[in-house]
Amino acid sequence: MRAMSDFVGVAKIGEIPLGEGRAFTVNGRRVAVFHKGEGYHAIDDFCPHMGASLAEGYLEDNGVLCPWHAWKFCVETGTWLDNPKSATKAQAFAVRVENDEIQVHVPDPPPRVFAAET
Repeated sequence: MRAMSDFVGVAKIGEIPLGEGRAFTVNGRRVAVFHKGEGYHAIDDFCPHMGASLAEGYLEDNGVLCPWHAWKFCVETGTWLDNPKSATKAQAFAVRVENDEIQVHVPDPPPRVFAAET
């Protein structure tokens, strides 16, 4: 049985065109996977500003421009490149290629903690 936090196959090599991104659901999260010259990178698909799909954005150098308001996020780290010191960022995820399959690792969410009833 596969643990929920294992790497999950999302696409085959060649299914994400060079210089573009595609969105996938992995472990209950929407993830944008980008194909850059040296490999693949994955960050949250939802822009933290207004929720646009970052996979639909324009890939430029190390960043992706949000298609709604052109906020730029690093596809490797999720850092908001317009204001790198800001806490605003898109979460980045580990990516690997096994044989011809692109795989993404999205950790399990932290357990919910409920206050004890008194």
